Amino acid sequence: MNKKSIFIIILLSTLAFGYYSSTGANEVSMRYTSNPQLPTILPSSEWLGTPLDSKGRFVNLYHPFESSFGDLIKWQTSKNPQKEEKKSETRRLLVELDSIIWKGSDDYLVWLGHATYLFRIDGTVFLTDPLLLDNTFLKRDSDLPFPVHHMPRVDFLLLSHNHRDHCDEKTLRFLAEKNPNMKVLTGLGLQTIIESWFKGHTVQEAGWYQQYTLLDSGLSITYVPSRHWSRRWLWDDNQSLWGGFYIKHGEKSIYFMGDSGAGAHFADIQRHLGSPDYCLMGVGAFKPEWFMHQAHISPSDAISAFNTLQGKFFIPMHFGTFDLSDEPRMEPWDILVQNQSRIEGTLVEPVIGRNLMGNL
Repeated sequence: MNKKSIFIIILLSTLAFGYYSSTGANEVSMRYTSNPQLPTILPSSEWLGTPLDSKGRFVNLYHPFESSFGDLIKWQTSKNPQKEEKKSETRRLLVELDSIIWKGSDDYLVWLGHATYLFRIDGTVFLTDPLLLDNTFLKRDSDLPFPVHHMPRVDFLLLSHNHRDHCDEKTLRFLAEKNPNMKVLTGLGLQTIIESWFKGHTVQEAGWYQQYTLLDSGLSITYVPSRHWSRRWLWDDNQSLWGGFYIKHGEKSIYFMGDSGAGAHFADIQRHLGSPDYCLMGVGAFKPEWFMHQAHISPSDAISAFNTLQGKFFIPMHFGTFDLSDEPRMEPWDILVQNQSRIEGTLVEPVIGRNLMGNL
């Protein structure tokens, strides 16, 4: 999706770029909320729940989100210094599929592009933020590793927030039809948006640091904070929550960042839940940084966040699949490679369709 398409969508009030000013949770007197049916893993004795402002809108923990329609106009009308570089780039994400992945019972972790991961842990299959079918404004720059109708059975669908590149109605309707027993895990307020797309599927909404109710006593999934915001329409800014997921089974753990700017919440997650093995970190849609930094972390800041998390494997995402910003599609990966010496763990090349747990 190019800048012109983004501009059109925003004018129609249908894409995930909201323009407003709000306060951070530590700046004004707040209200707090949670799902009373789910347990909260208290990050501290002072934790009161997920914060809301005086209008009942969710807010970030440490950073106010401030923007305006003027910022949008400034971005859209300013010259992209990398326009020609971006236009002439021919590289694409590598795509391959080892079909043996599906034949055994071993755990796997497979990137399907953007923020979509398919993974299996002890026989249970998870899928994050799926956008598998092109729509009017979002067209893939990278292929799927297999035809979408070959998608394996999905047990748990994890939706980080309501933005359309993470929560796609067409894809979710397809998955609901294909997986009648699939359970949906997401943040507070999202059920009202998605419930008509499903066919009686169980949907659990969580606040930050709440754990979902699961039948497998050895598996835990915790909804964790990110620095972002939400909107699908003109009138619903920040009425549903955004976040990431921390999945743990035995000695194995996966952290899925969702969308996030840089912030102190990464240190909180590490301190309260431990250091994850596999860190699925967004690194793209970060330019121009003056505009994007509140919502999308840069590759350099993602390295710092990974080091703060003290993870083992850095697996980048959120680049190369859709045209959402000013940087060339492969620049985020190039920056990571150029700064690999800063990474206090193993940088994993994110080949679409490859088992990223293999040989690690």
